[in-house]
Amino acid sequence: MFQTIDPKQLNKNVFSLLEEQWMLITAGEETKFNTMTASWGGLGVLFHKNVATIYVRPQRYTFEFLEQQSEFTLSFFDVSHRPALQLLGSKSGRDTDKIKESGLTPITTGTTTPYFEEAELVLVCRKLYAQDISPEGFIDPSLHSFYEKKDYHRMYIGEIVQAFTK
Repeated sequence: MFQTIDPKQLNKNVFSLLEEQWMLITAGEETKFNTMTASWGGLGVLFHKNVATIYVRPQRYTFEFLEQQSEFTLSFFDVSHRPALQLLGSKSGRDTDKIKESGLTPITTGTTTPYFEEAELVLVCRKLYAQDISPEGFIDPSLHSFYEKKDYHRMYIGEIVQAFTK
């Protein structure tokens, strides 16, 4: 059962959450939404608000939902759910019901944007800012190797308006 917490009470290692455990970025509404696996992002303070930063390429199906909605959720899982996150990161919701195939259970208790019952931590975020990554901004030239197809991510900064944990 989820409990609402103040985001300032988070005591997880952000680097481990993102790089090792991964997260699901979800946008849309209960009846129509998509989710994708991500390991790039950040948590911090900006504009005097607790924020999450995510990065999504425009060809991802979730991108369409992020552009249409004012809110997104971030769901974090323990490593036992790695197979489901691998599946959700490798298939498109345009082509298949990958959420059903993953075995995860979408819920919307306390919010309009879905998140997942199996998550151990959920952040509900209200979009504040979005901007495309620009190759002209790269100071380190090695970063161009992440964009051989010139498919630069869009960065979204969202205020963490709710946090749920188990």
